[in-house]
Amino acid sequence: MSDMVAPRSILKFFLALEQAEGVGARVRRTIGTMGMRNFTPFLMLDHFNVDPKAGFPDHPHRGQETITYMMSGEFAHNDFTGSSGILRLGDLQFMTAGRGIVHAEMPIPLEDGAPIVGMQLWVDLPAELKECEPRYRDLRAAEIPIAKPNDKVTIKVISGESYGVKSVQDLAYTPVEYYDYSVAPGGSFEQNIPEDFNAFLYILSGPGLTLGGQHIPQYHSVFFKRDGEGIVGSVPEGGDEETRFVVIAGKVLDQPIVQHGPFVETTKEKIYKAFDDYQRASNGFERARNWASKIGGGVTPSIKKALLEAEKKQNEKNQKMVDEL
Repeated sequence: MSDMVAPRSILKFFLALEQAEGVGARVRRTIGTMGMRNFTPFLMLDHFNVDPKAGFPDHPHRGQETITYMMSGEFAHNDFTGSSGILRLGDLQFMTAGRGIVHAEMPIPLEDGAPIVGMQLWVDLPAELKECEPRYRDLRAAEIPIAKPNDKVTIKVISGESYGVKSVQDLAYTPVEYYDYSVAPGGSFEQNIPEDFNAFLYILSGPGLTLGGQHIPQYHSVFFKRDGEGIVGSVPEGGDEETRFVVIAGKVLDQPIVQHGPFVETTKEKIYKAFDDYQRASNGFERARNWASKIGGGVTPSIKKALLEAEKKQNEKNQKMVDEL
C-alpha cells in the first residue's frame, strides 16, 4: 500500500445478480437494487448481455444522463431528434436526456450470433439542469488515452485523470470520472478521487481484487466511504489471468432523488408531471407524438447500411467544420 494515497474504506460490497431487462436482455444490476438504491449522483448501473434478437426498443428518459460503454459487439441508437448512430467495441456514448427524450437502443447482430456486452450507467442531473435540451456525445475507442504506470497495470482513462494521463473533457453535465482497469496478478493500483465525489468499482472479469485486506470476486460492486484520498488495491499473486474492473466516481449532488422508471426528478409532483407530459407529448416530449424509431423492431442489414451512410455524412460534416476553423 502506498504512502501517497490515503485509501478510502469500504462502505459495502455485494454480488450483482443477473436479471431480465428490456426485451430479452439480461443484466447484472448493482446500483438501482435493494443492495444500493442510489449512490448520488448515480442512479443505476447495468452490466448487460443482450441477445442479438433482443434489445431496448423505444422508451423515454427525463432528468438524467446515461453513459453506455461497449465491451463486445455493436449497438445502434436512434431518437426523436433525428440523431442516430452505431457504437462499436470500446466506444462510449454520453446521453443527456434533460427535459425529455425518446430513443431506442438495439444490438446489431454479429455473424457468429454472439451476445452484445457492455455497461450502462444512469447519472442524476443537477436540479438546475433537468430542463436542459437533450444532447449526445460519442466517445470513440481511439479517443480514449491509455495510462500504463508499469507492466502489470493498464488504465483506459475514459473520464478524469489517472497516473498523469488526462481524458477528453466536457463529456457530461454532471462531473463524472470513469476508468477501465486491467491489473495482472501481483499488480497494485492507486486511483485518486476528488473529496466531494462518491466512488465505487465493479469487477468485470478475472480472479478479483484485494481491497483493505478483503478479497472481492468477479461480478461484485464495491462502494466506498468518503474518508480517504482515493482507492488502493491489488490482484493476488499466482495465476495468469488479469482482473478487469471499472472505477467510477461522481460529484455528490445535495438534492432529493425521486425516480420512477426512466424519469428522475426532485419531487413527486414533478414525477407526476413527467408522466403527464410524456402521455400528452408536451413540455419536452412534443417530438414523441406519432414518432417511432427506425430500429425498434431490430437492426436489419438495410437499416445498418443506412446508419453507416448517415454516420459517414455526419463525419464528413464534422471534419469540414474542423477544417474551416
